[in-house]
Amino acid sequence: MRDLDALILGRRRGLPDHIAPLRAAFPKTGWRTHANFGALADFWLHVHASLRQEGDAVCWTVNAFRARTLDPADFQQRFATRLNRFLQHLDQHHRIEDHAYFPKFRQLDPRLVIGFDLLEADHALIHEQLVATVTQARTLLQALAGPDATRAADGYAPQIEAFVALLLAHLADEEDLVIPAILQHGERALG
Repeated sequence: MRDLDALILGRRRGLPDHIAPLRAAFPKTGWRTHANFGALADFWLHVHASLRQEGDAVCWTVNAFRARTLDPADFQQRFATRLNRFLQHLDQHHRIEDHAYFPKFRQLDPRLVIGFDLLEADHALIHEQLVATVTQARTLLQALAGPDATRAADGYAPQIEAFVALLLAHLADEEDLVIPAILQHGERALG
């Protein structure tokens, strides 16, 4: 049981080699120059880069308000827009992975089944945290009209920063599993 607990997102430090068996054969530094690196692999990495940027933008917005760089009205507009875009993009991306791509990867290479099961468990945990993030964001937005707006932002900042950190760890682990699998088997195998 402790071995499984150590694999929970937020507790693990990357994927162990037995869960990401292709990683050693396809180091990250050679991904983009590999013959099987094509549009799908490039798109996958682009989506992940976009999610990283969107998460950073939400954190920056919260911290700018805390530092009084943004007034409440400007903060509300930027924060709501950026958070909604980020969370909708993330949710859509995970749905596509869970329903379209992860089943194909599992069929393609049985060695990767445990890894994709783990990534789906990550998605469930991330979704739980997403719901908590939205709930706390609503509380923050409601507090903007009152005298405790900065205190509410101070309370929210650790929530969004922890959520983004969890997501960043997941994205790195997912790339360590997905991109080597694409390089090993080619993009046509996923078509």
